[in-house]
Amino acid sequence: MTPPAVARAGEAYLLSVPPNTSVRDLAADVPYAGRGRYPKAPFTRVDRWAAALPAAAWQAVEVRDAEKGPLVVQVARGLVQALTERRPSDTAELAVAVRERQPDGTWKRDYLLSNAPLDTPLAEFARVFKARNRVEECLKRAKGEAGLADYQVRTWGGWHHHQALSLVATWFLTREARRGKKAVPGADAPAGARGDRATAPPASGVRSPGPRRPGHDPSAAADRGGSVLPRPAT
Repeated sequence: MTPPAVARAGEAYLLSVPPNTSVRDLAADVPYAGRGRYPKAPFTRVDRWAAALPAAAWQAVEVRDAEKGPLVVQVARGLVQALTERRPSDTAELAVAVRERQPDGTWKRDYLLSNAPLDTPLAEFARVFKARNRVEECLKRAKGEAGLADYQVRTWGGWHHHQALSLVATWFLTREARRGKKAVPGADAPAGARGDRATAPPASGVRSPGPRRPGHDPSAAADRGGSVLPRPAT
């Protein structure tokens, strides 16, 4: 479905575009000669448009926690008119630029177009953009663990049923895996054998560590249902 069709359906989109996509900055201040029509900014590549943005236009957004710390990106936006199939678009769109610092110090840059409202927070653009990676990971996991791609159906109904069951199974496996990782003693206690022994309650019939009195066997007492009398002195 094309972006205009998505917009006509009343849905919002955030579409990745290549860096050579031509856009016209509708908020650019173009000098007016005092006669004739007011001039418009020329079309330029979206990567060059983003490179010309002032430093104040960029906002650092912490998207979520990652394996190596918080995932932080920088986001900027502007109202533009895009050039699609060599024709200017009939509607204005938001051009969104996202850049992320790489371990080697360079920047990874992405460019997007959206029909979202002008007051949409930059953090929302960053969240939606980075969510696609997790969606792809979930689909790969569903294919590998729940047979998402292993189907033999003849109807759309059968295909939807298979997809729904596979995704539900993947969700269940993911929740169980997370629950297993969180099953550690205490709120902040480190995982380990020592921590498990220190907080886990003794199982039924298992003697706690420590000196045992001569002739005293609690497990035997539990089995017989009564207390064990001390052995008479000889």
